[in-house]
Amino acid sequence: MTQDPYELLGVTRDADADTIKKAYRRLARQLHPDVNPDPATQERFKDVSRAYEILSDPQKKATYDRGGDAFGAGFAGAGAGFSFTDIMDAFFGGGAAPGGGGGQRGPRSRQRRGQDALIRIDVSLAEAAFGVTREIKVDTAVRCEACQGEGAAPGTHPVTCETCRGAGEVAQVQRSFLGEIRTLRPCAACRGFGSIIADPCRECAGDGRVRSRRALKVKIPAGVDNGTRVQLAEQGEVGPGAGPAGDLYVEIHVEPHETFTRHGNDLHTTVSLPMTAAALGTQLTLPLLEADLDSDDDSDVRTHYDLQVTPGTQSGSQQVIRGFGVPGLRGGRGDLVVTVEVDTPTRLDPRQEELLRELAALRGEETPTGQPSASSQKSVFGRLRDAFNAH
Repeated sequence: MTQDPYELLGVTRDADADTIKKAYRRLARQLHPDVNPDPATQERFKDVSRAYEILSDPQKKATYDRGGDAFGAGFAGAGAGFSFTDIMDAFFGGGAAPGGGGGQRGPRSRQRRGQDALIRIDVSLAEAAFGVTREIKVDTAVRCEACQGEGAAPGTHPVTCETCRGAGEVAQVQRSFLGEIRTLRPCAACRGFGSIIADPCRECAGDGRVRSRRALKVKIPAGVDNGTRVQLAEQGEVGPGAGPAGDLYVEIHVEPHETFTRHGNDLHTTVSLPMTAAALGTQLTLPLLEADLDSDDDSDVRTHYDLQVTPGTQSGSQQVIRGFGVPGLRGGRGDLVVTVEVDTPTRLDPRQEELLRELAALRGEETPTGQPSASSQKSVFGRLRDAFNAH
């Protein structure tokens, strides 16, 4: 078998470092003993690993290109000294970062993004429908001003870790049938940061942040409903090491209204009418949801609606008033649905009772049968209306 590292990796002599690394990854996936335990394949894997060791090292590559022996005494022995992370690269596409996740090797940053925060506020139905600006108080982590987020006591700074010399990771070497295998692990002395805070800030205990209560203004858009969350970007918790702040979410809770209930973007309300008003028809003045708004000027906002109740209106009937519901978050507006309940009198004086009995006689209703009637037949209020019209 050829001993030329270029031929072993299947690359040309002018191949760049990235091409050489890709070729090694491809071959390592095919030849690694965990994938292919055949002895001949294992020997080829050793040769490929040694070839990559030479061509990935600029000095060894230059020596070989000048005519040096690829696998002679001038180079490391079979598989000796190559990094186990190169094999990991072949299978996972990158070295293992300190802390276990994939990513760039080296010390990890003390700065990390902060967590998102959540606060709940109560608003009235009118405020939810038409929008409002509220001032809220939030208790979150903010940057420590004493150390400017560095974590070290004022006048001091983090010092380079002597164990890892600022690398944030240390190498462990093990011998195997492949030779010496070097693995990188996070430095225990500095926890992978590459530096140590010898004198932590007394205000934040080295975290770079402290808790503080502050006031914020939040604009609640028109049309929000129960459970709607308004996002305030970068107003949440500041991260460790004064890292970027997370977001603050304001969750809306709409208080019950004494007159209206909300169904989607529609408002529902119920009005009670005397039996006579339902039979004869009438006009009602209904307050609209706009009547709840605080207005200091003489604006043209309509706060009431004149509802026409037609003669013979039945209990449970509904009237839909278009465009007087809740504005939608994406435009438009719902309707106001008015349900009529007819109030039957429970107490009558003698004269009222006499008149009703007289009306029942005129209508032939002294002894009603109580039999179900077809929907096409006139209801009692329809017949009542006809009796009034006849006189």
